Amino acid sequence: MISSALSEEALRELGHTGGGPDTLALLVRDQHNRRLLLLRTALDAVETADATVCPSSVRARLREDWARLEAADGTGVGGGDAETWPGAGIRGSAALDRLLYPLVGPWARSCLRLLDGTAVDGTRTPPEERVRLLGRDLAHFSAIAAAAAARAGVSFTVRLTARDGVLALPSLGALRTVESGDASVELTVQEGRMTLCQSRAADVVVRWGHDSTTTWSDALAWSAARTLPGLLPGGAPVSLDDFDPYRSSGRELRHRDLSGPVVVDAAQRARWLHSWSGTASLLRLGGERRLAEVVAMLRCLVPLAVPVASRTTSVSQTDGPGSCSGTRREAFGAVLSSTPPTPAALAATLVHEIQHAKFAALSEMVQLHRAGSEKRYFAPWRSDPRPYDALLHGVYSHLALADFFQRCARADTVAPAQRDSAWERHARHREQVRAALPSIDASDALTPPGRFLVDMMIEEWTRLDADPPPKEAREEAEKYVDRMRKAWVRTHSLVSG
Repeated sequence: MISSALSEEALRELGHTGGGPDTLALLVRDQHNRRLLLLRTALDAVETADATVCPSSVRARLREDWARLEAADGTGVGGGDAETWPGAGIRGSAALDRLLYPLVGPWARSCLRLLDGTAVDGTRTPPEERVRLLGRDLAHFSAIAAAAAARAGVSFTVRLTARDGVLALPSLGALRTVESGDASVELTVQEGRMTLCQSRAADVVVRWGHDSTTTWSDALAWSAARTLPGLLPGGAPVSLDDFDPYRSSGRELRHRDLSGPVVVDAAQRARWLHSWSGTASLLRLGGERRLAEVVAMLRCLVPLAVPVASRTTSVSQTDGPGSCSGTRREAFGAVLSSTPPTPAALAATLVHEIQHAKFAALSEMVQLHRAGSEKRYFAPWRSDPRPYDALLHGVYSHLALADFFQRCARADTVAPAQRDSAWERHARHREQVRAALPSIDASDALTPPGRFLVDMMIEEWTRLDADPPPKEAREEAEKYVDRMRKAWVRTHSLVSG
C-alpha cells in the first residue's frame, strides 16, 4: 500500500496514464464527496456570517431553497426550521444531480471567497461590492434549487432573479428578460409546465419534451438547455452548457489566456454535433481506456470563442490551429473548449483535458510532491517557465497523448493519410515528454507516492519508445522541440539579464 487513500495497483494504473473502472470510480467518488463538503462549508459560512454581509432575510431564503432541494429529493417536509438548517441528507437523483454538477463548484468557491472578503487575486473586496456579489451568488442557488424541484415534478411558485438579462435554470434552459440588468422573474411549476412571469412582458410557458429531459416553448425568449448524446448507446447525455453564469471566471482557469465563453448559435451547434458524433470511435481507436475515462469523468462541455491564430494557447498545439481548451480544478467533470473543427480535434482535446482532470483529482487525494511554486522549468509546449507542479501536469497529459496517437497510428483501420498524421502527433508528444521527464525525475521534492507515480510514467514512456515513429516524423519532432528549447533559453536569458 503506497497510500491510505489509494492502492498501489490504482497508482500504477494512473502512472501508466490509465485507470480501470474501480480506479476511475474512486476518483469520481472522492471528488463528489469533496463537493458535498464544500457545499456544507458554504452553507455553514452563510449561517455564521455577519448580518451586515448576509442579512437574516438572505439566510432565511437559503433555507427555503435547501428545503426545495429536499422536496425534490423526497426527504424534506416543507420550509424547515426557522432557526436551523434543514436536514443535511440529500440522497435522491434530482437534487444530488444538481449539486454535483461541475459548475456548482465554482459557485460555492465564489460564495466562500465573498464571505471571507477575499477576491480571486487575493485583494479585499470592498464591503458594498461584497454584499452585492454575494447576493447574486445566493440568488443563483435559488435557481439551482428551483431547477432540481421542477425536474423532480414538485409544484411550487418562487421569485427568482435574472443576472444581466438572463435567468439561467440549470439543466432546463435560460430566459432572456426584457430588462437588461438583474431582473425579477416569478416562476410557477405545475402540472408538467413552467410559467415565467415578469413585468412589462408576456408570460413565457415552458413544457417538457416527450422524453421528459428536454424543454420547449413557443416564446423566442426561452432557450432550452443543450445536450450532446451519450458517447455510448444508452449513456447519459453530456451538457453543452452555454448559459451557466459560473462556466468561466477568468483567473480561475487553468489556462488564463483562454478565449471567453460564447452562446452557441445553430451553426456552431451543428459543428459540435458533427464532431461529437465521431468522437467515440476515435477515442476507441486510441485505446478503450481513453473512451472509458471520458465516459466516466466528462459531464459537461463549455463552449469557448474560437481564438484568432495569434492568441492560441499552448493547448492549441494539441487541438489544432485557432483552438483552445482548458479545465478548472473546482469544476470537476467540465471541459472548456472552442468549437472543435473535426472529430479528431475533439477526441484529442478530451484525451488531453481528461488527463488534467484525473491528475488534479489524484493530487487532492495524495500529496505527490513538496515542490514550491517557483517558475523555472522548461516545458516544450509553453514559452514561459513553469512551476514543478505544472510541469508534472503537462508531462502526464502529453504522455497520454503520445500513447493515444501511437495506438491510432498502429490501428489496422486507419487510412494512410490519417496514419501519417497520427505518427507525426505521436512523435511530437513523445519528444516533448522526453525533453521534460528528466526534470520531473530528478526532483528530490517527490513524496513516496509521487516517486512511485513518476517511476510508472517512466515505465510507460519506455514502453512507447520501444515502438518508435517513422524516421521523418521523429526527426521533425526533435527539430521542433530543439527550436522550442532555444527560443525558451534565449527569452528566459533576456528576462533574467
